[in-house]
Amino acid sequence: MAELILENLSITYGGVKAVDDISLTVASGEFLTLLGPSGCGKSTTLFAISGLNDATSGCIRMGPSVLFDGANKVSLEPEHRNIGLVFQSYALWPHMTVAQNLAFPLRLRKVDRAEQVRRIEEALSLVEMDSFAERYPFELSGGQQQRVALARALVYRPGLLLLDEPLSNLDAKLRERARVWLRELQERLGVTTVYVTHDQAEALAVSDRIAVMSGGKIRQIGTPHEIYESPADAFVADFIGSSNFMDGTLLTHDGHWASVRLDDGTVIRAGIGREELRDRVMLAVRPERLEVASGPGDNVVRVRVEASSYLGSVYQHEVSGPGGRYRVQTSHRMEEQEVWLRIPPEATMLFQGSAGAGK
Repeated sequence: MAELILENLSITYGGVKAVDDISLTVASGEFLTLLGPSGCGKSTTLFAISGLNDATSGCIRMGPSVLFDGANKVSLEPEHRNIGLVFQSYALWPHMTVAQNLAFPLRLRKVDRAEQVRRIEEALSLVEMDSFAERYPFELSGGQQQRVALARALVYRPGLLLLDEPLSNLDAKLRERARVWLRELQERLGVTTVYVTHDQAEALAVSDRIAVMSGGKIRQIGTPHEIYESPADAFVADFIGSSNFMDGTLLTHDGHWASVRLDDGTVIRAGIGREELRDRVMLAVRPERLEVASGPGDNVVRVRVEASSYLGSVYQHEVSGPGGRYRVQTSHRMEEQEVWLRIPPEATMLFQGSAGAGK
């Protein structure tokens, strides 16, 4: 399997930069996810790697091969890139059987008939669809079609696998099972994989690393644990999972811990994030990290419970207090109208700016 390298890749449509000077390296055999909201440039990047759309500048390399080099006017045709691509819609030929769908890319590559049969059987076995070879796509469920689309992308043994939101058309339960199955298959094959999704839980579940994108730029690259526990900025903290943001003023800090005065005068001890801090700051804390306290104390605030929802495994509460209105998750119902909440210093993150001004 091959290493993938993007260097200063930009893609411009008219006067708009859909992808803005991004660079990243995907190690051989790694599962990397491009994660972000709609319009952030993640699918545009994926299709530039595949050759289905044209980059404007920069360089794309896979192993020793140059797929695109804007400076030297090099752009390899998609069929010569040895890349497997699975679309969100699966894009199976409706008039072909499962076996015929898999045979099509092999015929294009002039693989002899005996080898075609062997590879089709092997690929369908990998995705546990070998008993469906003679069925047509309309005779398959969404999950089965997704597996066939993946088998078709793997049948010619690509050096790189690209997946464009392949699970988004599945129902919630099937999507959860498919995540596990897809990750196990990728690890077994060891194929270098770039996965595109806007689903944070999906990205956290399947990835070796995640590249969070916004506005055509990469905001942070890291392991799922790094992205969730140590977000680089307020956008990442808010997009991955959810965070409460409280405006305040930085009083002191020693490089590890800071003292912050919230806008109502409450002083909170908080952990320092990755950004340089001065004056106005945002204190962020995840809903599940807030703790119900028995009374006043250090980093404890009094809040009013405005609304509660039962989500099955947890209760989610909307509360108002110092810093504004925010969410709290607990394992039990809050019966009182007003409660004390502790904000653990080790669970907090500080970012420059104001939550009221947007992230």
